[in-house]
Amino acid sequence: MSCILNIETSTNVCSVAVSNGGECIFTKEDREGPNHAAKLGGFVDEALSFADNHAIPVDGVAVSCGPGSYTGLRIGVSMAKGVCYGRGIKLLGIPTLEILCVPVLLDEKIKEEDALLCPMLDARRMEVYSQIFDRSLSEVRKIEANVVDENTYKEYLDMHPVYFFGNGAAKCKEVINHPNAHFIEDVELEAKYMYPLAEKRMAQEKFEDVAYFVPFYLKDFVAKLPKKLI
Repeated sequence: MSCILNIETSTNVCSVAVSNGGECIFTKEDREGPNHAAKLGGFVDEALSFADNHAIPVDGVAVSCGPGSYTGLRIGVSMAKGVCYGRGIKLLGIPTLEILCVPVLLDEKIKEEDALLCPMLDARRMEVYSQIFDRSLSEVRKIEANVVDENTYKEYLDMHPVYFFGNGAAKCKEVINHPNAHFIEDVELEAKYMYPLAEKRMAQEKFEDVAYFVPFYLKDFVAKLPKKLI
């Protein structure tokens, strides 16, 4: 099993966690943000000191890679890459909307076998970033930025119970009136929920290139550039 530093900065919550051997052994978060630039460095120092003081070698850094706040993602990814360079360890990019599903699945409130999960992050006005998964976290629909109306998710709602959650779900509650639509409140992104996904990627050796890894909002742009320009 691996020891992983987990960094989550895609919303106003700034959080860091250390996981080791399948459990979370250190957490730190700030909910008064966005204060990522001021808080993240101190949180990371505390997390690494905790691991070092307990003689636990850190094997990798997992960072939430979006979608989410432009500034928050940039700060989180920059910090993660700096730690990886400094310690010579692996970088793991974890999709933000996938992380958001973890507390919902751990809470075991969803009973229907055919239920779908739709994590949502607020974008602007009636727009949200959303993605759809089944209960095994297999992707059913890719990430999209949607201006939500009553028909946005109708094809899925007609066939399955769909659970909506995240900071984008509240503003959709009055718009999506389908009987198969369910809303789960108070689901927040925190680094302590990253470790099941991070450990799986570590075991599968799905590592990112530290030099060229970028958050979600830059992926399409950077993909078109020659590497010598990055």
